[in-house]
Amino acid sequence: MNTGLKRPAPAVSPGILIVDDVPANLELLAGIIREQGYEPRPVPGGRLALQAARAELPDLILLDINMPEMNGFEVYTRLQADEALKAIPVIFITADAETANKVKAFAMGAVDYITKPFQTGEVAARVATHLRLRRLQMEVEKHNAHLEDLVQDKIREINRAQMATIFALAKLAESRDDQTGRHLDRVQVLCRVLAGELLCMRYGAGVITDRYVETIYQAAPLHDIGKVGVPDAILLKPGTLTAEEFDCARRHVATGAATLRAVHAQYPGNEFIAMGLDIAQSHHEKYDGTGYPEGLRGDAIPLSARIMAVADVYDALRSQRPYKPALPHAEARDIIIKNSGTHFDPAVVSAFAGRVRDFEDVYTRIGNT
Repeated sequence: MNTGLKRPAPAVSPGILIVDDVPANLELLAGIIREQGYEPRPVPGGRLALQAARAELPDLILLDINMPEMNGFEVYTRLQADEALKAIPVIFITADAETANKVKAFAMGAVDYITKPFQTGEVAARVATHLRLRRLQMEVEKHNAHLEDLVQDKIREINRAQMATIFALAKLAESRDDQTGRHLDRVQVLCRVLAGELLCMRYGAGVITDRYVETIYQAAPLHDIGKVGVPDAILLKPGTLTAEEFDCARRHVATGAATLRAVHAQYPGNEFIAMGLDIAQSHHEKYDGTGYPEGLRGDAIPLSARIMAVADVYDALRSQRPYKPALPHAEARDIIIKNSGTHFDPAVVSAFAGRVRDFEDVYTRIGNT
């Protein structure tokens, strides 16, 4: 059977699954396929075809429509329902030349239709065409996947640069009353520890996810970015603040929130900025409603801010400042636990109690020096 389309077999011959219940048809099609340098894989029925396709993915399927037990349309439906098999191109073959069957075949997604009795040259040409199209499709998909990887790499690179810039600005504000700047490093980790423990506790189902845990880690440094607007004379005062000075110091919440709100207006879909805004605005709220700036109570306080409240206060208690000495871990721990339900969300305190050794380890590992 010399069709003029014969070519040298490639290093790995395309495998073509041939499905027909008539042995003579299988033999004829297998011969045509073999003549073209491909690997024929003839099977006499639909169930065997599905098993053969799953065992080793073919590059193309020639599928008879009129078969007992399971016809070609039923086989095709099964192929399409299988994620691993649905992309394999299928050419229907049948002795039925009715237009309705052809329309149905193409409507289902078949790539072509061949009518019996076979014309050797037609079969060879159609098979070669669809193998070439499949190869080109796979090359395009591979190229697109590579481009997607490049785009994602570039996005990650830009995000890292943006995060580094934001973190540097936050550290610049923080360094005015924490010369080492390690407070931000510690609260980042402490927030992630608390959020991770809450995830394990199944608290905030549907809210706290792995993504949430990573986002709060990234957003935590923004909590006191508004300190840039507090005068040094107040921020570094070694003694007790007057009522007016305290009001001025508390305005760092409004300053930080206003700054992040302006950014959020430009990027409303950015989860990092949205969470940073919640934390900056509400991390001084108290669970019993006695905090500031809005006197929010309980669950009205954003969860991220409730998490930050515990991390921030613990770290503040452990740190030396111009106006206070550092407290040991045990004393800071007791203060946090004692204020469960008043200053702090009881669930977050529960998470703190479950990971209290991690808190001590973080402060030891990321200390003030």
